[in-house]
Amino acid sequence: MAGAAQTTAFGQAVIGPPGSGKTTYCLGMSEFLRALGRRVAVVNLDPANEGLPYECAVDVGELVGLSDVMDELQLGPNGGLLYCMEYLEANLDWLRAKLDPLRGHYFLFDCPGQVELCTHHGALRSIFSQMTQWDLRLTAVHLVDSHYCTDPAKFISVLCTSLATMLHVELPHVNLLSKMDLIEHYGKLAFNLDYYTEVLDLSYLLDHLASDPFFRHYRQLNEKLVQLIEDYSLVSFIPLNIQDKESIQRVLQAVDKANGYCFGVQEQRSLEAMMSAAVGADFHFSSTLGLQEKYLAPSDQPVEQEAMQL
Repeated sequence: MAGAAQTTAFGQAVIGPPGSGKTTYCLGMSEFLRALGRRVAVVNLDPANEGLPYECAVDVGELVGLSDVMDELQLGPNGGLLYCMEYLEANLDWLRAKLDPLRGHYFLFDCPGQVELCTHHGALRSIFSQMTQWDLRLTAVHLVDSHYCTDPAKFISVLCTSLATMLHVELPHVNLLSKMDLIEHYGKLAFNLDYYTEVLDLSYLLDHLASDPFFRHYRQLNEKLVQLIEDYSLVSFIPLNIQDKESIQRVLQAVDKANGYCFGVQEQRSLEAMMSAAVGADFHFSSTLGLQEKYLAPSDQPVEQEAMQL
């Protein structure tokens, strides 16, 4: 490593709660990137991840295993995973030795799903911070299940978790609503899809919650949570169906802009393309409308009747 200057590397840190589709995302995104001609290296940072469906370039299981930690230290799954991340944080020279030969690749980091790692525990943030010092430009890609949109209370909790993650991880950030093809399997959306992706006026959600006798008693708490989310005004979402190439392409464009890959020379981008990415506004309404027509069942009621019910 002495003497020679390293080339800047780019990548994604794929985070999110358990079951949100992080490993499936890494598989689909790696295949999509290879089809574009990019050299991809998928790095598994989750010691609990077994039976990986993708070709793994680096596996943290070679350094520390969750089952071994649980047996030797008598820890549960959550405590064991936190210990594994702290152990990795203390042995980052191992990770750097594994990543250095892969310079020139585009990295996908499949991260653990414990929420506390991304909201208040310091190990994962410290690992990301150290990797940026290795001239590795990362974007945090935060996945949450899209079906939470069908429940106003769960959607507010998702917004709080996403905001806390954005503030804690301290990386360029892209939030995704995953599994869009399953969005209405758990209920109907109260509003159009763009209401949830752009996180529009949340006071309507409060009115929706007020119709529930249980949440009526917590209206003031919900009002304060909504006010906090709107005061920061940071959270928005991109819908994702990992089996839809157009959906993956929209996500990749947002990620490439966030970590600066679109301004590089890896794919011989023209000046016009660079300037459009730098100063052009993103208008997602048409794409969001297309996704709504694709995945959401049309309502049988006229708009006026729906408005009266709300």
